[in-house]
Amino acid sequence: MEKPTHTTAPRRHGAHQAPNDYEPGDGCLAQVVRIPVRVVVVLVVVPVRMVWDVLVLCGRAVERVLLRPLGRALAWIFEKALTPVARAVGWVAAVVLKALFHWPWVALWRYVVVPVVTYGLVVPVVWVHRQLLTPLGHGIARLVEHLLLAPARWIHRTLLTPLGHATAVVLTWLGKALFYWPWVALWRYAVVPVVTYGLVVPVVWAYRQVLTPLGHGIAWLLRALGRGFAWLVRTLLVVPVVWLYRYVLAPVGREIAAAVAVAWRIAGYISRAVGRGLKWLGWNLVGRPASWFYRGVCTPVGHFVRDAVWRPAARAAVQAGRATRAALASARETVRQARRDAWRALIGTPREPRPVVGTAGQARNLGGRQQTQTVPGVAAEPEISLHKQG
Repeated sequence: MEKPTHTTAPRRHGAHQAPNDYEPGDGCLAQVVRIPVRVVVVLVVVPVRMVWDVLVLCGRAVERVLLRPLGRALAWIFEKALTPVARAVGWVAAVVLKALFHWPWVALWRYVVVPVVTYGLVVPVVWVHRQLLTPLGHGIARLVEHLLLAPARWIHRTLLTPLGHATAVVLTWLGKALFYWPWVALWRYAVVPVVTYGLVVPVVWAYRQVLTPLGHGIAWLLRALGRGFAWLVRTLLVVPVVWLYRYVLAPVGREIAAAVAVAWRIAGYISRAVGRGLKWLGWNLVGRPASWFYRGVCTPVGHFVRDAVWRPAARAAVQAGRATRAALASARETVRQARRDAWRALIGTPREPRPVVGTAGQARNLGGRQQTQTVPGVAAEPEISLHKQG
């Protein structure tokens, strides 16, 4: 019968206690083994847990300080340097390979082999087939059809087919008379009765009257032997193994597992306490003086350097850059003007286009009259008037 499970509220951190009641089957052996096992496990697990926590912290620090920046640097190098170089090398290699192995063979195939084979072999062969062999083959086919195939079909239809049908009927009847009917009679009236009453009936009788009872007895004997063997195995092997597992191995295993779990939690508390102490010592011995030095010394000195040195130097550099750019722009403009004047002095000034003056009062239409519209909103008159043209 299973023991009912009790649901309890979650207890606060560090309030773990050993259970007062244990599963059925915990006897003197479990009570004797429990305390020594827990002491030994605590002594063994605490150093392992502390070493494990130190290794975890070292691994995280190495990953944060070394591996992550190294991975980012390698990724940047691969993306910005190796990938373009590899693409350029691949493109150059592809062009070189095409120039050496693809384009010459393609040009040879396209402009040498294909024209030579087409106009030197294929076209003559096609012409010979179309102009000579096809008419010759049609004439030979007609001669064979009229001289050989038509007489052969007539002979086959008129003489050979009736003769073959008659021969097949005679041979069929003769074959049945010689090879079929005697063997059928021998099988039906001699072999079947002899085998039936001389072999099958005695075998069936022996199976029913002798072999079946004997098989039933052997099966009963084997079942009895199997039951006895199963009882012996269960009594001598299974029951002791089950007892040993239930009353020795299971309690000892549960105690060892519980002891390891408790020792692991205790080692975690100890490791965290040692870590907090080391953190407090590091902060008071290194972090607090470094923070005071940064706030009290480095920050004022940095502000003084920024306000007294860096900003004036940057302002002076900006003004010098602007003056330099203005001077360079003026020099470039002077050089351009001098070059333009020298070019004009050597070549001359290009002639400027003169505007074309149109004739007043003459419209660009076939009638030669200017279209005049004085009323706004009214459609304009057509350019060509049929009445005015006469």
